[in-house]
Amino acid sequence: MAVNLIKLCVGISSIEELESLQQNRRRRRVAEDAEALNIHVTRNTPKRAEEIIGKGSLYWVMKRRVVARQPIVDIRPMNIEGKKHCAIILNPEIIRTHLKPCRPFQGWRYLELADTPADLSTTKVASDDMPYHLQDELRSLGLL
Repeated sequence: MAVNLIKLCVGISSIEELESLQQNRRRRRVAEDAEALNIHVTRNTPKRAEEIIGKGSLYWVMKRRVVARQPIVDIRPMNIEGKKHCAIILNPEIIRTHLKPCRPFQGWRYLELADTPADLSTTKVASDDMPYHLQDELRSLGLL
C-alpha cells in the first residue's frame, strides 16, 4: 500500500512559483554537471520509505491548503557538513489537487491514502477553463 508525505511549501505563494523555483534548481544542477533532479532535502528520513518510493507523492501545502502533489521517485541518504540528511527525489510534474484545508506543522508528515485530496485532472469540474487562482478564491468564498 502506498503512503504519501505532506509538507508546507514555506516562502512559496503559488504553484507557478514552485514550478519556476524547481526548474531553476534543475538548470543550476545541470550547469554544475549534476543530474537534473528535483531534490527536496530534509533532516529526517522517512522510516516507511519503501512504501513511498515509486508509489507515493509529496503533497504541498500553500497558504494553509493542500494545493498540489509531486510523485516521489526515490529517497536517498545525504550527508551535509557531517550531518545525516535525506534527499527526496521528486518527479518534475506538479499535479494540482482539490484544495484541502491544513493546519501548520513543522517538517513533513505521513499522509495516508484515505486523507489525500483528489487530483483536479481526474475529477470533472465545471470551471476547468477558469484560472486556478480564481478557482481558489471562489472556493474560499464558498462559491465553488
